[in-house]
Amino acid sequence: MKTLSDHTIETPMGFIPKGLSTDEPAPVPELPEDFEEFDNFRDMMLLYSCAIREVNTKLENLDAELEMTGERNPIQYITHRVKTPASIMKKMKRKGIPLTFQNVWENLNDVAGVRVVCSYLEDIYELADVLLKQDDIRLIRMNDYIKNPKPSGYRSLHLVIETPVFLSEQKHMVRVEIQIRTIAMDFWASLEHQLRYKTDIEIPESIRRDLNDIADDMFSTDLKMSQINRRIQRISRVKHEAQELARKAQEAEKTGG
Repeated sequence: MKTLSDHTIETPMGFIPKGLSTDEPAPVPELPEDFEEFDNFRDMMLLYSCAIREVNTKLENLDAELEMTGERNPIQYITHRVKTPASIMKKMKRKGIPLTFQNVWENLNDVAGVRVVCSYLEDIYELADVLLKQDDIRLIRMNDYIKNPKPSGYRSLHLVIETPVFLSEQKHMVRVEIQIRTIAMDFWASLEHQLRYKTDIEIPESIRRDLNDIADDMFSTDLKMSQINRRIQRISRVKHEAQELARKAQEAEKTGG
């Protein structure tokens, strides 16, 4: 049976069910032992794996707190991945940068990646806001592809952050790219990626337009679902306030007040 992790962009990428943390770090990709900087790359990949664990823990803690204070979980699920050596080499070659440990560390922001899927649009920005307020998180870059979608129709909020990783002898600030999106955005992005990268043909312009139209339709659905959610929350608050007033009135009658 396939899980969500079977459909993610790059392996290894793990699916973390809600309420379940993993005791093992993300797998450290293997490198050929005759590679000149094998030891440096192995240590670097360990840092990226540890950084993913740090970010996952932060997100799970925030989700638990927001559930307690807001009576629901904003996060539906979290996936993560560390880029494979082949993917790193391909990206460095595309950028025209020599493949060295230092160059990867300084020039690639997405070796460690975390994807967070939320229920509603407002959850995306609330979650990003409370995460970035943590004093050990440093924001490197933010790209809001929700307010400014890519030409393809892709929507998501991208954060590149630095988070501390504490090892036995030293603290390292490690970069992680966090993508935060709704269920609808994730559904569209996953299928669009399959169609675009898993076929050996150039996607016709007419199909590109159809995909863009579908992305717009799904964003409209996101907006409507958020509006419905806010309406239900208002009705619930009014009901609770009325119940509280009735309770206080009954107590006043009992005490003769």
